[in-house]
Amino acid sequence: MGALGKTVVLLLVAATAVVCTPFVNDLAPGQEWPARNSVRQPNFGESQTEAVQEEFSTDDPTSEITDDAVIIGKAIQPKTDIQRVDYSGAQIWKVSTEKSGSRAVISRLRRRNLISTWGGNQYSIDILVKSDFVRNVTRVFERENIQYEVVILDLQKNINDENPPLDENELGLQDRRGHRMTWKQYHRLEDIHGFLDYLAKTYPSIATVTTIGKSHEGRDLKVIRLSDGKPTNKAVFIDGGIHAREWISPATVTYFINQFAENFDVESDDIKNIDWYFLPVVNPDGYEYTHTVDRLWRKNRKPYLGTRQCTGTDLNRNFGYRWGGKGSSSYPCSEIFRGTRAFSEPETQAINNFVTKSAKNFTAYITYHSYGQYLLYPWGYDNALPPDYKDLDALGKSMAEAISQAGGSKYQVGSSSGLLYPAAGGSDDWAKSQGIKYTFTIELNDTGRYGFVLPTTHIEPVARENLAGLRVLANQLKK
Repeated sequence: MGALGKTVVLLLVAATAVVCTPFVNDLAPGQEWPARNSVRQPNFGESQTEAVQEEFSTDDPTSEITDDAVIIGKAIQPKTDIQRVDYSGAQIWKVSTEKSGSRAVISRLRRRNLISTWGGNQYSIDILVKSDFVRNVTRVFERENIQYEVVILDLQKNINDENPPLDENELGLQDRRGHRMTWKQYHRLEDIHGFLDYLAKTYPSIATVTTIGKSHEGRDLKVIRLSDGKPTNKAVFIDGGIHAREWISPATVTYFINQFAENFDVESDDIKNIDWYFLPVVNPDGYEYTHTVDRLWRKNRKPYLGTRQCTGTDLNRNFGYRWGGKGSSSYPCSEIFRGTRAFSEPETQAINNFVTKSAKNFTAYITYHSYGQYLLYPWGYDNALPPDYKDLDALGKSMAEAISQAGGSKYQVGSSSGLLYPAAGGSDDWAKSQGIKYTFTIELNDTGRYGFVLPTTHIEPVARENLAGLRVLANQLKK
């Protein structure tokens, strides 16, 4: 390489070092969080350039298949002729991690691209075993005496059965209602946004729709406010669909919206005395991609150039409080890539701008994910607790009890880092850093039988019982 080439490389390395500088916060774990709006944010005027955990992640650029292609069965097809990703023969296993060294074995298999990881906790991890490698991974686990259970025998079959078309009666109801949402099906973004617009036109005295920003590919980030406009109302922000493949999340959030809008006149004062702000799909580009190309896509769709081109940032590692820490990756091909800096993504920027610049003083923030049946509160960035964690724990347990009584699902309650694992850059930690007291991440059903591919028959039961939990939160805010 000539002198000019070396100079260019050095300049590129220096530039990369600047944009990848972590967001710094000087608070030690467990200390008071700053007052609302006082956390230093990145300068947005500058030019912009499931969970897998830190111990399962890798920054080794040789460890994953290039994102310039998608896997179609045994073949790799170039993106110039994109086809749906086919998971025929792929399996989901629940693997015990109680044996010493088991996590290291899982990490090695993942680095060799034989498996990918889904959900997990301190005792087990759910893994996707690719069809070509079932025999290889079986031999490894048998040799290492690692216990596992095959939960899904053929993942593509589950995907095919997950979201069947509506019957004629349901299609007829769509026409009479004036919108296409049914909660008997997972809907595309167009249906969800059309539903929000329908509510704004039908209930103009309580429903207002605002676009708070655009995704990387130019899709609207639509927020609906449900409120009677009383100046004494408290404010709650609820979002869904940060991770593209977690379809039950937008379905649940839109169910809440429908219940409140359709029944607002007869709702209790607990509900009426709150300005409800809902963003059903934080990640519209990724969400659409899961419907058209890869059902299990997690990140957004913003491409990054490095040693090779990889697409997408994990939006729940991109928020600006303690960005760049544990449980996130600087490698763009990683499922938990945190982005080039805090709020580097337009989707997270939009939420940050909306909440921090709003005249409303938000008292609660809930973000809905899947899966695992957990009700989590900060902190997530490290194994630490906020000073008011007892308040959060008590409310969380009351919400979990209401969920259980309404539908029977059992939700575990605890801090994100304590109950699951550290993961820096999450939206819940950021919301707490803004002084929003009641901040929760709720991991919806199930506990692994279906994982991310939850059949549509579960939508209404999951949404109904979580609505009961949301009502407990509303009751708490009145106190």
